[in-house]
Amino acid sequence: MYELIILGGGPAGYNAAERAAKSGLSTLLIEGRALGGVCLNEGCIPTKTLLYSAKIFDYAKHSEEYGVSLPNASIDHAKVVDRKDRVVKQLVGGIGAKMKHAGVTVVNGRGEIVERDSEGFKVKVGDEIYAAKRLLICTGSEAAVPPIPGLREAVASGFAVTNREILKMKTVPKKLAVIGGGVIGLEMASYFNSIGSKVTVIEMLDHIGGPTDGEIAAILLKNYKKKGVEFMLGAKVTAVGTKSVSCELDGKAVEVDADCVLCAVGRRANTAGIGLENIGVLTERGAIVTNEQGRTNISGVWAAGDVNGKSMLAHTAYREGEVAVNDMLGKKDAVRYISIPSVIYTNPEVAAVGETSESIKAKGIEAEVRSLTLRYSGRYVAENEGGDGIVKVIVDKAHHRVLGVHMIGNYASEIIYGAAMMVENEMRVEDVRHFVFPHPTVCEVIREAMFE
Repeated sequence: MYELIILGGGPAGYNAAERAAKSGLSTLLIEGRALGGVCLNEGCIPTKTLLYSAKIFDYAKHSEEYGVSLPNASIDHAKVVDRKDRVVKQLVGGIGAKMKHAGVTVVNGRGEIVERDSEGFKVKVGDEIYAAKRLLICTGSEAAVPPIPGLREAVASGFAVTNREILKMKTVPKKLAVIGGGVIGLEMASYFNSIGSKVTVIEMLDHIGGPTDGEIAAILLKNYKKKGVEFMLGAKVTAVGTKSVSCELDGKAVEVDADCVLCAVGRRANTAGIGLENIGVLTERGAIVTNEQGRTNISGVWAAGDVNGKSMLAHTAYREGEVAVNDMLGKKDAVRYISIPSVIYTNPEVAAVGETSESIKAKGIEAEVRSLTLRYSGRYVAENEGGDGIVKVIVDKAHHRVLGVHMIGNYASEIIYGAAMMVENEMRVEDVRHFVFPHPTVCEVIREAMFE
């Protein structure tokens, strides 16, 4: 009998397992595939490895702007993929070592919740039955494949791929059609555009980046178009054939020729086939319903990560897993979703936290928007020839608190955590003005925006 069984070894699961075991709970972690989950094996880390190679190649192609001549710069996609595999293997091994060091028992296999009895819960893996007083469900998510005519057949044939398959491809498609202009679609469009594919992004909405601040999304769109990526906004995909994608745009039928189609329309929680119905766990639109501590409707059962459908980000999953374990241990804790940052790892990068210009209007919040070009930063100008990055700060008029910060420009991903701390701690503009930011850095533009 364990004190805790965790289903799923992704960011929520393995981080929670380590925290729980180090806190004295005997912990069993069940993972059906590889430790690290989608993030490490099919998402965050593999894509960032590819994107970093593309960024180096982009710099090489435009090196003359910085006084460096590299006329024969080239990129070998197959070697990039090989390096990606090495990076993933190293990090997966590292997680395994962390679990062993923390005293977590790891079982490889698909876990299914069998029943709840007076002692706790029983979970089946193959022919083995494991028991525990508590359950933490961290089974993650998978790529959504909508019922577009021909799409499932295209996936089966290999003409269409999801984020999983595209990361394994060692050939570069001459023409890539991307269905979906969200984070996954944009990052893969960025990579394949950089290495030579003709990329067309097909997006149902009239903008890219989903909930990204509108002004930031518009700047990113302009940068993509300048690099040669084509966009069909407000377009509905009506069918996927064997060599093309059929769309409806402005009331007209349009065909997009492609050698490969990436389906990047979002993700759905992995809740099927894990036995939730055997103990009565409540779900809503396929995701497990939880509160801010990760509790489900069943006493002794928590859920964290993508499986709850709240914020499908690896760092959210880390935090949710920690909060769930703290709740089990009787420690007061909660996830504040408004202060969780998000990043699009394109070139330029986009990073954001908190309220946007659009959300304050929708919520009726009295706030002012302070916008400042990153060209106020000497370092940004020195390192980004022709860069058009900006920072936007959303400030509530009543108390002068920082409600949101949004950036587009390189280093944004490494800067946004500071802004998240401002939002989390409900800091006022006056408080931030007292901080001393290092110079020359890009982040000091955030402080300059406080004086606007």
